[in-house]
Amino acid sequence: MSQRTRDRRVGSRAGPSGGELDVRAIREGLGLARKDFARFAGLSERTIASWEAGMAPPPSRLSRLNELLRLQRALARVVREEAVGPWLGTPNPAFSGLKPLEVIERGEVDRLWRMIYEIESGTPT
Repeated sequence: MSQRTRDRRVGSRAGPSGGELDVRAIREGLGLARKDFARFAGLSERTIASWEAGMAPPPSRLSRLNELLRLQRALARVVREEAVGPWLGTPNPAFSGLKPLEVIERGEVDRLWRMIYEIESGTPT
C-alpha cells in the first residue's frame, strides 16, 4: 500500500468537508462503529454523523480529532490494522481487565500511550 493510500485511510487527507481531517477515515482506521467512536471521542453520534456528512468540525474540536488521529496511527504501529477495533473492545489484563475503550472513557488514555511506548521501545512491563 502506498504512503498516500495509507495516509488517506488514517484520516490525514482532506475529507468531504475539505478540512484537513477526515473524521470517517479516523473512525474507520480505528475499526469502530459510529456509536463506539462517539464514546471514544467523547462526542455525540449526531456530531460525528454531521462531520462525516461534510460539516466541518469547529476549531475547538480539531485538537481532540488530531489527538485521536495520533492515537490511531500509534495503535496501527503496534496492533494489526484490522485488529485495532476488536482490540479496543476486548477486556485486557494489562488494563486490569478493562477494555481499552473503557480506559479512554475514564480519561486514562496515558495508559494506552505508555503501553505503546513500552511495545515500541522493547521495555519490559
